[in-house]
Amino acid sequence: MARLLFITHPEVIVDPSTDVKDWGLSTAGRERMMRFATSDAAQNIGTIWSSTEKKALEAAAILGAERRTDVKTDPMLGENDRSATGFLPSPEFERMADAFFAQPTRSILGWERAIDAQHRIHATLNRILSEGGTGDIAVIAHGAVGTLLLCRLRDVPIARAHDQPFQGHFWSATLPDMRILHGWIPIAEKA
Repeated sequence: MARLLFITHPEVIVDPSTDVKDWGLSTAGRERMMRFATSDAAQNIGTIWSSTEKKALEAAAILGAERRTDVKTDPMLGENDRSATGFLPSPEFERMADAFFAQPTRSILGWERAIDAQHRIHATLNRILSEGGTGDIAVIAHGAVGTLLLCRLRDVPIARAHDQPFQGHFWSATLPDMRILHGWIPIAEKA
């Protein structure tokens, strides 16, 4: 039975002077992704899709090289749009993220509404899946949209309680019926 693996990029190099979409993977993030690419969980991946954000593209390239599979991209797999505020220091970002999940029908300081991001990621996934693929299908994207999609497929309200505990996790579902097999699991142990 084929599966969907929704994978979030692992740790990044945080650079407040660079657009968040242009942040790349840190050394620890690359190492974790390399371990995942050779893991049992990744062995049947035959199709890889990625967000166009640098950190996701770098993670997808590692997986694609190991699996000898080309990476397809779709900008609609991007993280929730937070460009209205730009970079926020960690404590402030966490407060904003809490509000984003707690009030899904409101735009928090200009951020894309959670309900809109959920609709976007769900529609994008359905379009990707309609194209088919070989083996398991891996989608490499971001934590917030991955959580929003997981909530939608589980038919539960949007809530941060369903979020990954840190960057670099995956959940999986059966294909084509999208029955969730498990929630967030780390792609590899943090170094």
